[in-house]
Amino acid sequence: MRTVDPEQHARKRALILRAAAQEFALHGVDGTSTASVCRRAGIGSGTLFHYFPTKRALFHALFADDLPRAAAARERALAAGRPGDGLGLLVDHLLADLADPLVPGLLAAAVFEANRDEEFAVLVATDEALTRAALTTLLERMAADGHRLEFAPERVAGWILRLSDACYLAAGEEGFDPVSQTAELHRIVDGLVGRATG
Repeated sequence: MRTVDPEQHARKRALILRAAAQEFALHGVDGTSTASVCRRAGIGSGTLFHYFPTKRALFHALFADDLPRAAAARERALAAGRPGDGLGLLVDHLLADLADPLVPGLLAAAVFEANRDEEFAVLVATDEALTRAALTTLLERMAADGHRLEFAPERVAGWILRLSDACYLAAGEEGFDPVSQTAELHRIVDGLVGRATG
């Protein structure tokens, strides 16, 4: 019996996911075939189906694989010594993929898929709810420390999420600069939480 090398398995899986991300970003879910993913990854269909039994499973994995990173970011933010520092860490996490050229296409595919695939919608909504809860906790702590929030903590958390989503929607526009966009969102958040923006 042949043993599986975990590192080689992980590398092959990552290769497939990178190829799938490119295809889904360019062509959406319906416009992407497993054959096109195989061609881009340089693998046979048997190899693809060994890792992902369906195209749907492949698309889900692109987003599900990011959940541990999101959970770790929330944990670091909540453990920060000062809630304002934790808020900054979490906002940075929300915008971490802003420079990735695949993001606008993947976001469009995700929005479309969430409207017709309940399991995928739950996956995305659950992660967003956990992030909203972490933001709200940090904002409540800031309010308790004397920061004058513009709105109730849960409302400010909602605005931060909506504004970060808007940054990704703008990412495909000509002249988009992720560094400037990130800095500007931090300034907007500073205004929402009663910190001087200079």
